[in-house]
Amino acid sequence: MAQDQEIDGRISFKYDTDWNTLTDLERFRKELCDDILEPYILSQRWYGGKASALKYIEIIDYFPIEDNQDLFYGVVLEVNFKEAFVHNYFLPIAFVTDQSLIGDKFIAHLNLNGTAGFLVDALLLESFRKQIFEKILEGEKYRYKEVAYRRGRSNTAQSYESSRLMGVEQSNTSIVYNESYILKIFRRVYVDENPDYEISKYLTMKGIFKNTPKYLGSITLKFSNKNVITLGLMQELVPNQGDAWEYFVHNLKLTFEELSRQKPKLETLRPTRYLQQIAITDIPPALLAWCPVEFFEDVSQLALRTAQMHIALGQERVNTAFTPQAFSSDYSVWLKNRLIYQFENRINLVENNLHKLEGLQLDLANELLSKKKIIRKQLLDFDEALLKSERLRIHGDYHLGQVLVKERDFYIIDFEGEPESTIRDRKVKQPPIKDIAGIFRSFNYAIYATIFNNHEQYSYELEELFEVAEVLYSHIVGVFLKTYINEMQTANLNIGYIKEIEFLLQYCLLEKAVYELGYELNARPRWAIIPLKGISNILNQQHYE
Repeated sequence: MAQDQEIDGRISFKYDTDWNTLTDLERFRKELCDDILEPYILSQRWYGGKASALKYIEIIDYFPIEDNQDLFYGVVLEVNFKEAFVHNYFLPIAFVTDQSLIGDKFIAHLNLNGTAGFLVDALLLESFRKQIFEKILEGEKYRYKEVAYRRGRSNTAQSYESSRLMGVEQSNTSIVYNESYILKIFRRVYVDENPDYEISKYLTMKGIFKNTPKYLGSITLKFSNKNVITLGLMQELVPNQGDAWEYFVHNLKLTFEELSRQKPKLETLRPTRYLQQIAITDIPPALLAWCPVEFFEDVSQLALRTAQMHIALGQERVNTAFTPQAFSSDYSVWLKNRLIYQFENRINLVENNLHKLEGLQLDLANELLSKKKIIRKQLLDFDEALLKSERLRIHGDYHLGQVLVKERDFYIIDFEGEPESTIRDRKVKQPPIKDIAGIFRSFNYAIYATIFNNHEQYSYELEELFEVAEVLYSHIVGVFLKTYINEMQTANLNIGYIKEIEFLLQYCLLEKAVYELGYELNARPRWAIIPLKGISNILNQQHYE
């Protein structure tokens, strides 16, 4: 047996075999899981288990990805946690001897039959990126293989020209091809079709909703007779000026700067009635004096595109994965169980972090704890018998970061669903109003992020800026709702009457704010004030008529 050595303080794993047969060695597969990948994946942005204790890693499938020149392997890992749950991850691997191809971005030193080299993530190599692109273009040839490459009907690519990894770090890895196409390689994978693949393909095939990237192809792994794992999704690359979060935060910063310059009397600014619809023409001049009408036009345009997305997702009558459904007792039981579990988790987090909070943040946390019975009752009061609207497949994780901006228009992306949810839960049909609650919470974040990051530059106390925030937020909500509801009702989509819409919206806003609270307390305790204030506003509804 070859003996391992150290190079620059890192073990070089030696094997008396070559790359073509390495994965057949039980010793390699064991060392890959136990010694090589454990430290590696902990440092990867796409690894979603950092808050849990890793127990062990297993390989549940591996397969060659090859052409006449190069051999790579696709590896599907099962990461087991001490808390008794698992994640699955996809990692394509390669062996290279030329370090200039990868710099210091390698997984481990390898020595195969006396040849020193590196085990690397294959996505770093242009030869790998080129190979999988060409296999998608030749999709019909690989359609019925264990690893199936499929080319979408809208894919007009003729040949490979160039590829690069997208610079932004994210939970998946995206490759830009020919500066025209984007292939998202899913890192965390599921033994089921990924909702992003499923919805993107559906919207493109229906052709109704144009403001989302077209589906151009996919890579799937046949995991069993009944199950597939989605490994990759190819879509058109939409030229854009960034996402809607950056866009609206930039414009909000300008808005607060103008407010500070004009210094209007705050008593002249009043929020709308809670969840009141409002036309842009009815926005008070006192507000438009420092927040330009173009801002609200953008909000209205986003509402239009959101409605069009839901209309496209709500018209199916044949494909049962997308046909609308009425509310049912089964749905109510599923919803309440899920939300009560999540709520109790958040209450425990608040109690355990109370000593870290101060000022208004502490006051809001104590208010939450004092009203936990009221919140629990609101979550349990969901009564499907009173609801006449329908549930649809929805975006599921809708916020301003999931929207691209192009010339004051909006393109909706990333249909994977809530990261904390199981793959089955992400496919449960929900009220489309849940997406609206997500975007409203995102606007709320954008406003408060602007205040927190810049309040020292403004001519008002923090409490006064919070008052302005509620005025601005209520008008954003009003303009969005006016456009969205008009569009949905014109298309005869059953979202219920106004009272039902407002009930569902308030319920979903509370659900979203509770969900956010967990993330903030774990990752950014200073920002926990935003969901805490959101929960407080929902409970108190202290809005002027």
